[in-house]
Amino acid sequence: MSPVLAGVLQLLALIVALGLAYRPLGDYMARVYSSDKHLRVEKWIYKGIGANPNTEMRWMAYLRGVLAFSAVSVLFLYLLQRLQGSLPGSLGFSAIDPDQAFNTAASFVANTNWQSYYGEQAMGHVVQTAGLAVQNFVSAAVGIAVAVALVRGFARSRTGELGNFWSDLVRGTVRILIPISVVGAIVLVACGAIQNFAGIHEVGQFMGGSQQWNGGAVASQEAIKELGTNGGGYFNANSAHPFENPNGFTNLFEIFLILVIPFALTRTFGRMVGSLKQGYAILATMVTIWIGFTALMMWTEFHHGAPAFDIAGGAMEGKENRFGVGGSSIFAVATTLTSTGAVDSFHSSFTGFGGGITMLGMQLGEIAPGGTGSGLYGMLIMAIIAVFIAGLMVGRTPEYLGKKIGTREIKFAACYILITPALVLVFTAVSMALPTPPNSMLNSGAHGFSEILYAYTSGANNNGSAFAGLSADTQWFNTTIGLAMLLGRFLPMVFVLALAGSLAEQRPVPATAGTLRTEKPLFTGLLVGTILIVTGLTYFPALALGPLAEGLAS
Repeated sequence: MSPVLAGVLQLLALIVALGLAYRPLGDYMARVYSSDKHLRVEKWIYKGIGANPNTEMRWMAYLRGVLAFSAVSVLFLYLLQRLQGSLPGSLGFSAIDPDQAFNTAASFVANTNWQSYYGEQAMGHVVQTAGLAVQNFVSAAVGIAVAVALVRGFARSRTGELGNFWSDLVRGTVRILIPISVVGAIVLVACGAIQNFAGIHEVGQFMGGSQQWNGGAVASQEAIKELGTNGGGYFNANSAHPFENPNGFTNLFEIFLILVIPFALTRTFGRMVGSLKQGYAILATMVTIWIGFTALMMWTEFHHGAPAFDIAGGAMEGKENRFGVGGSSIFAVATTLTSTGAVDSFHSSFTGFGGGITMLGMQLGEIAPGGTGSGLYGMLIMAIIAVFIAGLMVGRTPEYLGKKIGTREIKFAACYILITPALVLVFTAVSMALPTPPNSMLNSGAHGFSEILYAYTSGANNNGSAFAGLSADTQWFNTTIGLAMLLGRFLPMVFVLALAGSLAEQRPVPATAGTLRTEKPLFTGLLVGTILIVTGLTYFPALALGPLAEGLAS
């Protein structure tokens, strides 16, 4: 079987699996967030944290819950790392340095999971499981909760109430993320991923020296790492490590975990607003971009432009033989079009255009299908922008799902789409202008610029993957990328929740002959075009200095 055919068959198998899970999972999540009943374990949690799950919150109260919970999470994870040397199960590792502890705490709470350290050489069992793995669950649940709050804003009228943050947080964790992760971890263990609390041990002699590895609860963390679109690996090699991702089947299964909740949330959205066709329109937009990017990535990486490519069957540098060009390309697109950041290959080793595709996927806002929750609310923001543009074209007030998109709403949407590009471009420009940060680049020229541009694109978009080559474990990068992750995560949420509150207060507007039919293919095309044009106008100059220049020169 040719490598190209193998890659295509993997993509088709993935599409079938996602299609089978779409309806039951989407409907189930709609029931979870619409139910007024609480499980016994959930009642215990509410009692423990002192929350009343039946109290409805307006957007400001909902936002305070999000920010308060996240602030406590950052502080807890920071202290856990700083105290690691005194904790049991530390495997002899010392406390994490302050700047790196801040960066890691911000990273995992922001659902970014950027890592400027070697996991197997820095983190013991307690920090990995009680700290990082816990944040993998709750940070994903926070993202889904904010998305559900925005959906309620569209579904409700003449009220500013968006639900209860604590109830949404607990339900998302207990009823959705934990059960699926348990099943996922069992599958990974059955296929060869490790799950233990073993200490450090030698695995052999290499070139006169010994190589050491430590065990860990890898399979369970790998499952929620992918399912929650987190991305932080137990080992530095991330999902290229055989302990995390043993074979071609687990590679495809992990891609499935990355994509299944973000895609299924579009059906949840359709159920909750009372129109499945609206959910299908959003799904069609996501699928169009995802398949387009995957096809383009596979073409660039399979393209035989040199004798070495002909011999290897594609651009194999930096890729695992277990997964090949096809599996690596599908994984790279999935992880950068979502806020996952897990990698099964080195993106820095992709072709010039291939590396640019991974970067552009993040710069779209990671909305196709995006992160758990963040992908849906990001896409709905872009839908509002598209409706507004369409309204300008025909000279009428734009409407979406029966709600008028007025001055207030479009300001919230505009602020949302401007925050992340501002963080990426400003931090990149400052890093290139200062004398010290460029010393962290492994390469010079266009590729070196791409290393820094990719780092801030990954951090501000809450992705977490790295372009490799950049020595990011410095005070400058730990601090600035940490700030980019926090601001890139929580500032957009402010505008999402403010928009949700504004929409919930409106009265529904009846559809007329002049209303734009947002469930039709025409709107899907308009939305895809809006996303690509807005992103292109924002990032094209920076991309031209990095991956485009490198791709055209090769």
